[in-house]
Amino acid sequence: MNRKEKTEIIQQLAESFKSHDCFYIVDSTKLSVQATNQFRRDCSQAGVTYKVAKNTLILKALDEVPHMASDVYASLRDEVLKGFSGILFFNETANVPAKLVKEFRKQKNLDRPILKGAYIDGELFVGDENLEALSQLKSKQVLIGEIITLLQSPMANVLSALQSGKNQLSGIIKTLGDRNE
Repeated sequence: MNRKEKTEIIQQLAESFKSHDCFYIVDSTKLSVQATNQFRRDCSQAGVTYKVAKNTLILKALDEVPHMASDVYASLRDEVLKGFSGILFFNETANVPAKLVKEFRKQKNLDRPILKGAYIDGELFVGDENLEALSQLKSKQVLIGEIITLLQSPMANVLSALQSGKNQLSGIIKTLGDRNE
């Protein structure tokens, strides 16, 4: 691979890092060619972009990402980007790549691909033990909906109590008014 090709790959990766809210780094070594192709198809069907690159090129692309915190970058460099690295990019719901990896393992009865790390909204999750927790993440829209529901619940209870009690309240007021005469 010549310098021009490397520069193009770095630019493509940097654009992907800049345009995606989350990315997962996985190790899919020891998968058969058939299993690797199936994993790529599954990614494509789920709308997840799967790219494979050398760790040095990934690090150079991350250098061009302005919002990457230095401690996150250091953890990626020192802990995550060792050995084979495939990157899963996705924007909408951060749990989709985790569910994809988990489902692929279950279907194929394999322990691969292994989650090396996941970067989600400025936070880094290192290690395969985080896969279960990441697959349970809820989307921002779902969380906002749940918060709105929680905020509406007390208000609905107050309105309901006022509505049900208005007949009693008017009766009490009428009785008190009649008693004073």
